[in-house]
Amino acid sequence: MEVVGKDIQSFQKAVRDHSDFDFSDYSHSSLQRRLNRIMLELELNMDQMIGQMKNDPSFMERIMRKITVHTTELFRDPEIWKTLRHKFLPSLSEQETIRIWHPGCSTGQEVYSMMMVLDGLGLLAKTEIYGSDLHETILDIARMGKYKYRLNQSYLENFDKVMLNGEGSHSMSQKKHWKKYFHIDETRDTIQMKESLRHKPVYKKLDLVKDPNLFLVNFDLIVCRNVIIYFNTELQNRVFKLFHKNLNTHGALLLGVHESIMGSYAKRYIKRDPFYYKAEV
Repeated sequence: MEVVGKDIQSFQKAVRDHSDFDFSDYSHSSLQRRLNRIMLELELNMDQMIGQMKNDPSFMERIMRKITVHTTELFRDPEIWKTLRHKFLPSLSEQETIRIWHPGCSTGQEVYSMMMVLDGLGLLAKTEIYGSDLHETILDIARMGKYKYRLNQSYLENFDKVMLNGEGSHSMSQKKHWKKYFHIDETRDTIQMKESLRHKPVYKKLDLVKDPNLFLVNFDLIVCRNVIIYFNTELQNRVFKLFHKNLNTHGALLLGVHESIMGSYAKRYIKRDPFYYKAEV
């Protein structure tokens, strides 16, 4: 059964009334696509799904994880990471402390990517890394830093492109560079991040829709990629306001390659591809 407007409104009300989440300002089309897929997967109609959500908190949590996006990978969009490595991050090298926040960090691959780049530049020791997400269970995966190997061999190609200036065709001789940061166990089908990286970030459960900055510091860089694309314009501007308030004077925001700042908060940022720098207004 195709999801229609009244179904989305019923879903949003059930979420507001029976959980700590609020999808009122999420993109209508994004919710529609995800709800259609979830109902097909679970073989439930909307009334059945909402009934279970109201009566079973674990089912509600399961649906919330399916609605929110957790697609990420190490060094996703390598050209962006090359720009970070060669242009933006070196500009912070004279600072006593560097602070970086990854809101919507999901299972943590982007956080680990950042730490590897910082380490390669000799900046990791003086950088504070923060990550946040809607779900504590997802943050637990980030803290563990263990991922499937066979499903994610593109991680290694991306690593070579960014960290070794290669073309993505990894070889045995390059494995020594990976070993500094993670261990690959092909038998167990795992990529395990090293303990030195796993213990570095500070993670907190945080809802961009309603929570303030729970870390109580300002940031030099906020990396929020492929998150705001699922929000409507009103919610996007609330999030951009939150980011603007918590960026340092010359701080920058990095969005996904298909995201941009539009509407009332566009004038609060100065775009210098691919970054949005805080403008004082």
